Amino acid sequence: MSRCHLGLAAGLAGCFMVLAASVTWADPTYEQTARYVLDVVRAFRTAYVLHVVEHTRGAGPEPREDWERDAHFIPLPAQFVKAAAGQVTSVEIGLISLTPINPANRPRTPAETKALIQLEKDRQQSFLSFADGDQFTAVSADLALVRSCVECHNQHPQSARRNFREWDVMGGLVVRFRRPGSTPGLPLPLGPSPSPPGLLEQPGSPPPVTPPWVR
Repeated sequence: MSRCHLGLAAGLAGCFMVLAASVTWADPTYEQTARYVLDVVRAFRTAYVLHVVEHTRGAGPEPREDWERDAHFIPLPAQFVKAAAGQVTSVEIGLISLTPINPANRPRTPAETKALIQLEKDRQQSFLSFADGDQFTAVSADLALVRSCVECHNQHPQSARRNFREWDVMGGLVVRFRRPGSTPGLPLPLGPSPSPPGLLEQPGSPPPVTPPWVR
């Protein structure tokens, strides 16, 4: 595995842990923290695609699903994100899609499905957050950044969709927070609440339950 890949993975996992464990000073809302987390995830995923996958394309290291089998292979971008997110236990981070190659990446709830549909329909809206049972969930649009993303999905034998183009919404980056004191099985909201994109914008109204990192 390349030194650059190891550095990116370690950095991403480190940022996840810092965001999850060290934001008490800011007294953040769920939505604000979700924006922070997903901004970091998207930044590292983009850096991995552009500066590792694309930079080494045709020069030796090859992104492969079975990357652990050979030292000359590197993880696919989705595998890279999930591997780094697996180091975090305080929040749940992953990828979801309406047409995933990996069945484990399907939306878990009707609200997550609605969020993906809305992100695909409205390209001006890149972030959605909503209460989902006993969790607070946020989804950020995951785009086909380069041609290799499109080719991989369109040509994969298990792909359910083969007409992706560059900059299409391929799915979403998702973060899920457990809401302490909430009752499992509460009815889902009618639909996700849209929020304008932008890390520094005024956050929405705080949730009725104080986030676990606020003491």
